[in-house]
Amino acid sequence: MIKTIRALIAAALCLLFFSAQAAEGNVGIVLLHGKWDRQPTSVMKLAGQLEDAGYKVATPMMPWSFQRQYDVPYAKALVEIEAAAQSLRDRYRVSQIVIAGQSIGANAALAYAASGRLVDAIVVLAPGHTPQSNVFRKRLEPSVTKAKEMIDSGAGSDSASFDDLNQGQLRSVRTSAEAYFSYLDPEGLGNMPKTAAAIATPIPIFMAVGAGDPIAAVAEESIFKHAPKHDKSVYMSMSGGHMEVPNVIGSALVDWLRSLGF
Repeated sequence: MIKTIRALIAAALCLLFFSAQAAEGNVGIVLLHGKWDRQPTSVMKLAGQLEDAGYKVATPMMPWSFQRQYDVPYAKALVEIEAAAQSLRDRYRVSQIVIAGQSIGANAALAYAASGRLVDAIVVLAPGHTPQSNVFRKRLEPSVTKAKEMIDSGAGSDSASFDDLNQGQLRSVRTSAEAYFSYLDPEGLGNMPKTAAAIATPIPIFMAVGAGDPIAAVAEESIFKHAPKHDKSVYMSMSGGHMEVPNVIGSALVDWLRSLGF
């Protein structure tokens, strides 16, 4: 009798294990790096942890990378994210898609959800790039004004040098006026409070922000709480700064994904 009970328990545990593995195998995650990043990007460690947990992960090089310098407008960046998600569907037959990112990659995850594209959850890690903020406006106003004037004069497709800002550091980028302005327009796709509020249907959102990150004081109120409420959404404050979050969040993120049944 005891042997029979043990056998039944073992069989049940095996069933639960393989069911969990099957669920994870049905989930694809597009994981987006931060601004000015280059290979190997700052999210590659996290990508490996997610793959080890059974998820299918894509890590595309995005237009805000060091090499690409905003070579396409923000709207086309969302098309690239959509293509990466579709590639996961086609290659692995995943049935759920999660869009995740760090810094401006987190910014893009919000913009992607706000665009109405199909997504089952988003992950917002150390969200960055705040063109609507006073800091960005003050530091970048000459470049933003220059780009807008070029667009208004019919020269939006012409290339020029513009300033960009990343965690207090200025860098010159060369791109078209229309591409630059699409990322730095205070009322555009980079405005996270605006895109969070524009998400039409409640979806689970996982947001993690380091206590040492400059955005920590306002992220929960100005971004997370602007999105439609979902009972599985989680805001997490943790130790560390802007760049540390992707390297330490792996276990907590996997636990959250599994709480969704992913």
